[in-house]
Amino acid sequence: MKELICIVCPNGCHLRVDEANGYTVEGNACPRGEEYGRNELLHPVRVLTGTVRLHGAALRRCPVKTNGAIPKEKLLEAAQALCCVDVRAPVHTGEVVLPDVCGTGVDVVATRSILS
Repeated sequence: MKELICIVCPNGCHLRVDEANGYTVEGNACPRGEEYGRNELLHPVRVLTGTVRLHGAALRRCPVKTNGAIPKEKLLEAAQALCCVDVRAPVHTGEVVLPDVCGTGVDVVATRSILS
């Protein structure tokens, strides 16, 4: 039996996932908690946030995030990939700065518009 705290909504339900009985989930207040508990043990994913170098503007860094969740085991590799990314202003919110990060099919996008 594995115990988790659900992070899908502000309730923070205390989940108990029974690995021996088909990953059944107890303690969830909504169906999303059940899905989260099962997925967290079978295939954990996370959204990566960070910054990349920015040229041509007063700011030196541009905030970015993945536009979807990536496998947890790819997080470090994806974060290291951000070190090699340089963008030039102007940058617009939602603009792809790194497509298909680490072969996950998920893009890294700007989360702030920055003009030159």
